[in-house]
Amino acid sequence: MDERFIERTFPVSKVSENSAREKNIRHGHISTLHIWWSRKPLGSSRATIYASLIPAADDDLEEVKVKRFIEDLSLWENSLNQGMIERARRDIGEYHGRPPRVLDPFGGGGSIPLEALRLGCETYSMDLNPVAVLIQKCTLEYPQKYGVDESWADSEPPLLRDVKRWGEWVLGEAEEELSRFYPPDEDGSVPAAYIWARTLPCQNPDCGVEVPLKTGFWLVRKKNRQIALKPVVSGDGVDFEIVEDPDFDPSRGTISRAIVTCPVCGSTIPANDTRRLFQEGKAGERLIAVALTHTQRRGKTYRLATERDLEAYMEAQQYLEKKRDELMDQWGIDPVPDEPTPLGKGSGAERAFSVRNYGLDSWGDLFNARQKLALITFTEKIRQAHQEMLKEGYEEDYSKAVVSYLGLGLDRIADRNGSLSIWNNIAEKQEHTFGRQALPMVWDYAETNVIKGVQGWKKQFSYTLNALEKIFKSFLKISGLVPHVFQGSAVSLPFDDEYFDAVFTDPPYYDNVPYSYLSDFFYVWLKRALGDLYPDLFMTPLTPKRGEMVAYTNDKSMDEAREEFESMLRDSFREIHRVLRPGGIANIVYAHKTTHGWETVINSLLDSGLVVTASWPIFTEMRARMRAQGSAALASSIYIVARKPDFEKKTGYYEEVQVELKEVLGEKLEYLWEEGISGPDFFIAAIGAGLEVIGKYSEILKYNGEEVRGSRLLDDIRSVAADFAIRRILDNGFADELSPLTRFYLFYRWNFENSRVEFDEARKLAGSLGIDLNTSRAGFIRIQRGKVTVLGPDKRGEDHDTTELIDALHLAARLWSEGRKEELEKLLLETGYGTSESFYRVAQAIIEFLPNCREKQWLEGLIVNRETMMKSLKEKTRQKTLKDYK
Repeated sequence: MDERFIERTFPVSKVSENSAREKNIRHGHISTLHIWWSRKPLGSSRATIYASLIPAADDDLEEVKVKRFIEDLSLWENSLNQGMIERARRDIGEYHGRPPRVLDPFGGGGSIPLEALRLGCETYSMDLNPVAVLIQKCTLEYPQKYGVDESWADSEPPLLRDVKRWGEWVLGEAEEELSRFYPPDEDGSVPAAYIWARTLPCQNPDCGVEVPLKTGFWLVRKKNRQIALKPVVSGDGVDFEIVEDPDFDPSRGTISRAIVTCPVCGSTIPANDTRRLFQEGKAGERLIAVALTHTQRRGKTYRLATERDLEAYMEAQQYLEKKRDELMDQWGIDPVPDEPTPLGKGSGAERAFSVRNYGLDSWGDLFNARQKLALITFTEKIRQAHQEMLKEGYEEDYSKAVVSYLGLGLDRIADRNGSLSIWNNIAEKQEHTFGRQALPMVWDYAETNVIKGVQGWKKQFSYTLNALEKIFKSFLKISGLVPHVFQGSAVSLPFDDEYFDAVFTDPPYYDNVPYSYLSDFFYVWLKRALGDLYPDLFMTPLTPKRGEMVAYTNDKSMDEAREEFESMLRDSFREIHRVLRPGGIANIVYAHKTTHGWETVINSLLDSGLVVTASWPIFTEMRARMRAQGSAALASSIYIVARKPDFEKKTGYYEEVQVELKEVLGEKLEYLWEEGISGPDFFIAAIGAGLEVIGKYSEILKYNGEEVRGSRLLDDIRSVAADFAIRRILDNGFADELSPLTRFYLFYRWNFENSRVEFDEARKLAGSLGIDLNTSRAGFIRIQRGKVTVLGPDKRGEDHDTTELIDALHLAARLWSEGRKEELEKLLLETGYGTSESFYRVAQAIIEFLPNCREKQWLEGLIVNRETMMKSLKEKTRQKTLKDYK
């Protein structure tokens, strides 16, 4: 087989840096067209696709030049650099002689197929999820079908112009109907947001006041401006006043972790009772404050809610009931989504949905009355816009495309204008519902003015337009390549054998992201706005769950869920192998951090017929963000490069594979180390490198015929990686002096800092270093509820075995922190560690791994005072020697 550039080398460090920076892009990125979870960066997608579709360099000089080009190509700023994109297309086209035909069977939010199309490929993309399919149609298909014409290079494409026009039409129609429910103040100030709190009655029978559930009382929390709601407590209840530079702590609210504290009598409502009261319908809500803007003023002002505000809301509530009945008669479906929210049960990602615990049983329950009214009104206007387009003579398919973008705009409003949208007191705006891949309960929320508010339709739809404009500019020079987007399952691809030149994809990782449950939030609104136009996509009450490749446990055990996922992943890899042409290349992105997940990948690749030829870790998260969250999660994804071989895979023999692993891993790990890969990302990268050896074989057997599968092979890879990393961490020379327990402590801190991890992960890490966690009695290891914590000197007890370097180091750090100098010197003198270079080298290594914490501070103090202690110890040793001599 010909060798591709990515199979020999890749500029990991620079592409990683560019991809991580892309997370901060907010304007014009396809992520602003519509939210999709765990979307891969455009930069890494573009760079890896290009490097996979061009040949390996002929010499070192050419290789350096191509690397630099790939680095530049991965920059977000060069997404629309026509000179660079044209060169990339030309390189690919000249090598293949035609546009290569490529597939993404897990298209999701469209990052990968978008970049394949941008690079001039004949692109096919699919997903089982209807919301993902619609996003891809709006990202790939419609812009290319209706927006690509070089004559429009300096003007506005008709599709963009019409989307903009009809977006304004929808807003105008909605404004005429809704504006009276968001009345301005007499001075012309316009409500931008309404601040609400849910309420519960105090359960103290001698009190019984309605307690506003507030997690905190800040309205504005900036360095130069601080405004808060100050509770004014009386026997009748809780009122508020707005104060600047508050003289109390506004961070302390009335509820934390579902435990309510009554500000009047001080009694508490336990979390279980809080949930029960919500389920029994005892909860209410209270409009507390209003944030306002004015055309003659910068920034926002704040006031308490008035009777006029409440009257406007009550009018909206009454109008909602009338409009809801009218639209139900017209549409034959409740315009307010009555489909059920997730149960929030199971042991997997479904637990990310807690709203059912609080009586929010339908998707419509996630919105207050005025929010519901706004959303069903915009939905109605979008449907009417389609009818108006047809009256004006628009073609059916074209009008369908235009109105699809209006549907995406509706979703942006739903995301920003629900009762799970919190108030950001630093940016002074509503946050969107999906701050993370979950739907947790929110106690106090912000409601936007959808007509005139700064987060209303006009603002949100501008994001849709900006993203669409950037997509059009991407496609101006690739007319004639209309992408193919459709709904389907990756385990049963509707293509002939050997149909594709390449497959680029990012499959799900067990239950990391519950895509279908998350996207139901949008599906229920899209179904009402666009369901008649897409009957095949929106035929089911909610998004398909059966057949989705995610390890859900709500109707099965974790083992059953894992087994089903693993079977489907294996089938999807086999399908990728089937549809690839001989010699065809695949990039499979994988980012699951657990050992079990990687065992599945190894076994699936062994069974698929694909041969792994390279792997590269690319950072897709900002490292500072991961550190700030105290997370042991990965910052990188592994891009596994595989080929469909034009030869039969052979059997490998385990004893020989072990030798090969050490040789190949040694070279690859050296390269990754020089590229700055560290911590858990280094170990996962090592697995990827190990796949290059393992993936060559159809099966791996011991000489006695026993088959070796993923678990044993992972242990071998981990052992090689651990030994390599320890030696590099200590700059060689001292690694052999360290005991297994000291090695474990050092490697744990390097991998996970001070995070808790699953027992299985820690056990396998320990096993690679010759330690059995089940029998170890090390004082710094704590095992509780299936989790392992490695304790620093500030957290552990007095059980120090000072024959162990790490125990002596911990005790030394504690003695230093407490000023017990004589005891510290005695310890260092008696153990001999006071003059041991490895003792201080281990301390320095741990310092470099840890975020700012007490352990780091103690060890730094020990290191800083090293020279003083050394002099004192040498003098005491000299005096002792003289005394003994005499």
